Amino acid sequence: MKFARKMILALSLCALAGFAAPCLAQAVQPAVPNTAAPAPAAKPVKAPHAAKPAAQQLLDINTATEDELRALKGVGDIRAANIIRNRPYKGKDELVQKKIIPPAVYAGIKDQIIAKQQ
Repeated sequence: MKFARKMILALSLCALAGFAAPCLAQAVQPAVPNTAAPAPAAKPVKAPHAAKPAAQQLLDINTATEDELRALKGVGDIRAANIIRNRPYKGKDELVQKKIIPPAVYAGIKDQIIAKQQ
């Protein structure tokens, strides 16, 4: 009986040492490194005015003409007429929510349209 207890105690200590060793093996990093780290490279900053021309190229689905809508990929005469008939839109995603155009067509034109509020 004493041998069994000693064996269990020995196995428990070995298991504990096995699990604790990796935790204790990690060295603590010094607060101040011995060598100075190189300064991070500055990222080039894009000019904020670059976003304005892109916004001017967006087609407002609440005010676009039928010809402008037909110029979009996947939008023909019927879909352009349906877009105009179901105006106004609070968001461009309403074209899919109201089932005016299929999701595949919307995925192709979503970066070219906007729904501005009047």
